Formats: sequence, C-alpha cells, structure tokens
Amino acid sequence: MQRRIVSRPFNQRTSLMLEQAGVHPVLARVYAARGVTATSELEHALATLLPPDRLKNNRAAGRLLADLFERNASLLIVADYDCDGATACAVALKGLRALAAASGSRASVDFLVPNRFKFGYGLTPEIVALAASGGSGGSQPDLIITVDNGIASIDGVAAANAAGMQVLVTDHHLPADQLPAAACIVNPNQPGCDFASKSLAGVGVMFYVLLALRSELRARGAFTAAEPNLATLLDLVALGTVADVVKLDHNNRILVAQGLKRLREGKASAGIAALFTVAARDIRRAGSFDLGFAAGPRLNAAGRLDDMSLGIQCLISDDFHAALPLAQRLDALNRERRSIESGMQEEALAALDAIDVADRFTVSLFDETWHQGVVGIVASRLKDRFHRPAVVFAPGEGDEIKGSGRSIGALHLRDCLDLVSKAHPGLIRRFGGHAAAAGLTLARADFAVFERAFEAAARSTLQPADLTADLPTDGPIEAAYFNLQFVRALDHEVWGQGFAGPVFADVFSVTSQRLVKDKHVKLALSKGGQKYDAIQFNATEPVPPRARIAFRLGVDEFNGMAKVGLYVEAWEPA
Repeated sequence: MQRRIVSRPFNQRTSLMLEQAGVHPVLARVYAARGVTATSELEHALATLLPPDRLKNNRAAGRLLADLFERNASLLIVADYDCDGATACAVALKGLRALAAASGSRASVDFLVPNRFKFGYGLTPEIVALAASGGSGGSQPDLIITVDNGIASIDGVAAANAAGMQVLVTDHHLPADQLPAAACIVNPNQPGCDFASKSLAGVGVMFYVLLALRSELRARGAFTAAEPNLATLLDLVALGTVADVVKLDHNNRILVAQGLKRLREGKASAGIAALFTVAARDIRRAGSFDLGFAAGPRLNAAGRLDDMSLGIQCLISDDFHAALPLAQRLDALNRERRSIESGMQEEALAALDAIDVADRFTVSLFDETWHQGVVGIVASRLKDRFHRPAVVFAPGEGDEIKGSGRSIGALHLRDCLDLVSKAHPGLIRRFGGHAAAAGLTLARADFAVFERAFEAAARSTLQPADLTADLPTDGPIEAAYFNLQFVRALDHEVWGQGFAGPVFADVFSVTSQRLVKDKHVKLALSKGGQKYDAIQFNATEPVPPRARIAFRLGVDEFNGMAKVGLYVEAWEPA
C-alpha cells in the first residue's frame, strides 16, 4: 500500500522554546509536533511519575493486600495470555512475594493463566471453579487478583464471591456499563478515576498497586527487613507497556525509559536477558523496538500457540541459565507462529482477490482451518495492507468462532462493536477491547450477518477520506545531522504508540538502484553534493530518478564498522 506523505504540524514557538532550553534543534521540532510543550515532559526520572494515590482505589487495594498479609492469606493471580498479561503476572508474583517476605508475612502467592483455547479470556466462572478446587496447586485462595483482565468479568467475580473468595481487579481495558462486584477495582479507565494517564498498560496498573502496598506496609511499620526495591521490576513493566501498544504518554515513557535504562546498565531480569539472547539483540543498546519486535513476540508466541505459563516461568526466573532454555522454547514457538501466520496471510489475501476492497470500509474473514492464536496478527497485517479495520475469525469451541480485530486511527474498534451489538442483540456473544484492538465471539452461522453489520457500523462512523493512509513526517533535516551521534540520540529516546519515532522527508536524486534478494530495493541517493545509502524493505517497485522520500535514520553495522543508513518508508515522484 502506497501511503500519502504528509508533514506533521508543529507549534514553532514551542519548538523554539524547547531549543532555547537546550533541546537539539531537530528534536525540538519533533517533540513539538508530538504535543510536548515543556522540557519537564521530557524528564524520565522516577520522581516525576504520577502519584499512586491519584489512581482510584489504589490506596484501598494496598490496604486490602496488607490486611491479607497480616492474616498470612493465600493469593492467586489470574493472568491474561498476552505479553502485557504475562509481564503483569510476573510483576505481581515477584513484587508480592518480595513485599511479603520483607514484612515477615507467610502469605502465599501463586498464579493461574487460563488456556485461551479451553477457557477463553478473563476471570470466567470456569476459571473460578478451577481456582476453588485448588487447581493452582494448593487450596482455595482467599483472594484472586486479576491482572490485565477482570473489568468485564461480571459472572466470574460473582462466582468467586459465592465461593467465599474476594477479588481484586487490576485492569486497564474499557469497562462496560456494569462493573463487577469485586472487593476492589483498580483501573484508570473506570468511572470516577481522574488519574491523568488513561493509557497505563495492565502491567503498569499492577506496578502502581505494588507501590500502594509498599506505602501501606511502611505506614504500618510492617517491614522487618529492608524494603524491596520495586524499581527492579521496571524492565518487565517496560516490556509489557511497549508490547501492548498502549499510548506512550509522559507517564508511560517514564516507565519504559527506566526499564530500558536497567537493561542498558546490565541490570536486566534473567528472563528478559534470556529473551534478548535468543533474539540475538545487544541488550546494552536496548530500545523500544527491541521490546516490541524481539522480546514481545517471543513471549506472545506462548499464549498464541501453547500455554503462557511457559512465558511467565521465563520472566520470573532469577537465574539466567534456568531462563535460557525457556527462552529457547519461546523462540521455537515464535518461529512456528510465523510459519502459521504466513500461511494464513497468504490464504487471507487469496480470499480477498474475489473482493474489491476499495469498495469496502472493513475486512472480515473466517476460515475453518485457521488458528485462533494467530488471527490477531493476521488482522493487523490486513489492516496495515489495506488501511481498513479488519476482523479475522478461527474456529472456537462447539458452534462458536473467535475473532480478533485491529483498527485504523479513525475508528474506535470496541465502540464500533458496541454499535453492532446494540443494533443486533445477541449477535456478538462476547466482546471486549479498546480503540485499536478487540476480541469477540460469534456463532459460526452468524458470520455473514456480522460481516454486513460490521461494515454498516463502520460506514456510519468513517468518511471515505479516512481510508487513505497518511504517513506523517517531520520534514527535511540538514546534511550535518546525518551522523552517528544524532542517530544515537534518536535511539536513546522512547518512541512508540502515540509518540511515533521521527520519519523525515526530503527530495533526493536516485543515482542507482537494484533489487536485493528479489524483495528489497537498495538505493544510492544524492542531494546537495552529499551521497546517501538507503533501502526500502519488502518493495520491488522502482523509484523514479527524482523522488520525495520519507525515511527513518538508523545505524548500519558491518564488520565492526558503523554508518548512518536511511530506511525508506514511502516515496512519491518529486
């Protein structure tokens, strides 16, 4: 899909103010285009995090957990099966166990992660029954803690209450009209919560709960040993935050920056160090890209194809040599996932050959042979390829099919599914998610009805112009900034969802070009007497002799030598 190259607007006065405050002139323009208005928004110190008490019910959660510590109670964490859920579970396990030990409590902390193919998503009554029967390896817990799920678990929380178990819900997903009757709910998106960062990932919410518990234990004089340093969990927080593709607002950038700092300083947890090793990534130069595209997918592969318990065991390991074989198994699962995904994507594109996508506002596909653990990735690929909201389904249990959707920026996917549900009561059996991604369950026989209803709901929300993909760019940069020092400075910043890494654009002469491995275009560019090497991945169309090129800057390293490389994102004739 060729994208339209557009320039990001920015406030010139803000850019000048940032530059006068000592920010690099190019970065000042880049930051201003992303809404930064003061240098304080570029601070990554832990002291600048939003206060834990501003998160609704967080203090109450700290009291609830501290009371249970005093009773030497048993706690069971019920996790989600994606990277955010796995890291949130690991943070909860390591943090709660450390705080219990330091306060002299004999409280036990265990975890249970549902098999997505058997139990589905969230705290279901079936999961509660498993917990109550001692399915976690012990007796019925006193408290169930949900991480990265639970806000929609009305029936599951009711079942837990009926069985005599309290529930602490920690989640970040958007709630429905009714909240579960939990003992306590910590979710920045619940009604009445004025926490400024609505984009906390599930792992971030759990980290904030631990901060509240530590504060409560401190106030009670409960620590009999040195207080645990919860900052040791920040590499896990960073991984889950980036991998869940939540908006990197200032608060989330602090969490990610602090986690990356620990990785670069050689203070990584054993599990993450092992994931970097199997991905052949240099942890001393760890960046957001490594978390989102190397460590995250390997961890997610366990939940997609097998059992996320494997990923959680890797993350909670305190020994690198014990974590490494677990990471190797995750790496093997990720290779298998890529193979399955490739086949499904080819089949999906073949199915779309019979459909004129240009006349559609949405893409909905179902195949009896597809794997439900990979439908989300395929939906993402289709969304990117056609710039349409996409939902891909695979067979579920019995007469059900399970879908995963991904959306473009102009369409809030969960709200759109809510429109479908209200227009066709009973059509969608279960659904949940947020603006960019959602999951849902239908009866197999209702797929065609859903396809039409989803298309109609999207047409009521979107304009035709929304279906043309724009590539926002940060304009040209001077030749003097094509250097390793500037590129390293770019790499050191936290970029990601809602705080996109810079893409520059300028007009170049193309002096030569050739295909590499029959699927990449290698380019030699020139401008103002300067020559530049560039490459466009997964593209075969020749570039005209003079073109406006949108590009990212990176470092090419070969045989111990490093130089600046241009990675072409899009081009158009000049």
